[in-house]
Amino acid sequence: MMRGVAVLGSTGSIGKSTLAVLTRQREHFRLVALTGGCNRVDLEAQAAEWKPDFIGLADSQRGVPYPTGPEVLIEAALHPDVDIVVNAVVGVAGLDATLAALKAGKRVALASKETLVMAGDLVSAAARAGGGEIVPIDSEHSAVLQCVAGHPTAVRRLIITGSGGPFRDWPADRVASASVSEALQHPTWRMGRKITIDSATLANKALEIIEAHHLFSLPYDALEAVIHPQSIVHAFVEFCDGSVIAQLGFPSMELPILYALTYPGRLPDRGVRTFDPVAAGPLTFEPVRTEVFRAFRAGVAAGRAGGTAPAVFNAANETAVAAFLDGCITFGRIHETIERTLDAHRQEPAADVETVRAADRWARRRAHELLR
Repeated sequence: MMRGVAVLGSTGSIGKSTLAVLTRQREHFRLVALTGGCNRVDLEAQAAEWKPDFIGLADSQRGVPYPTGPEVLIEAALHPDVDIVVNAVVGVAGLDATLAALKAGKRVALASKETLVMAGDLVSAAARAGGGEIVPIDSEHSAVLQCVAGHPTAVRRLIITGSGGPFRDWPADRVASASVSEALQHPTWRMGRKITIDSATLANKALEIIEAHHLFSLPYDALEAVIHPQSIVHAFVEFCDGSVIAQLGFPSMELPILYALTYPGRLPDRGVRTFDPVAAGPLTFEPVRTEVFRAFRAGVAAGRAGGTAPAVFNAANETAVAAFLDGCITFGRIHETIERTLDAHRQEPAADVETVRAADRWARRRAHELLR
């Protein structure tokens, strides 16, 4: 059956990878809606090729002959011909579209970590209320989903992996003074600037731990992260009898994107590199150096605290990363800003979206004050 797809954030790295997958799977999926952020040139080129029913630019711009503004994300997600919403919008911007799609009973193929980090309980409630479903696109969570297929209640422990980023074996003082160009040199993945910095600080692993807590309904004591420089093993799942299953593959976001579109089934696809264990070479694993990568430690602590703490962690991280990318602060001040913002936060239950948004706004203001 042909299924309609909306791609939110189509001009970013995940969005472009999604279009590459859809190019090979045109007999199974129809691209119904496209939205970009502020990149009008790329969006219009994509629209000329795909001719979707709806296009929109989330950045409000004048003189554009199609809808603009943040509401286009919801409009695309709720298009009546859309069955699957690929949410590749970075940051808090994608939250409302995710909630709307789930309440409308649609599948959300989720690449936006921040949605579940900020409002995981609210997102899960929206899915239950509307009959929608969340299928992760992150390589680690996709790996877990593939490993637990058929045995979701028998899981005892999850271990997600991370490459360690460009500073995996650097001494702490050198990491603290790393430049923007050094931080953007990811050893195995090619991603957007913000997520690449999150990989360098290991904040992304903390975000993924929080995501896994919500996606797989496991306590934080059952969730771990390890450094795996080769980025071949994406996750391990330990079951109640002690057996461990892992999912492996060469680094490619196209495989988890395809699985999110087809879950729980699979479709043949020759666009992903065939796995070769000899070519993969020796596989090594290391503990996370939490004393150096303090953003990871702060994020996991925020997840354990719950309530509005994860939203504050996410907002402080986004603010500090933006300042670093603009050349306003040193790399070491990213985790310092996160820690000090969390220390100043008065946690409360994340009872509704407005409470979450208020915590997000407060954290951004506080982080900006600390960055002056």
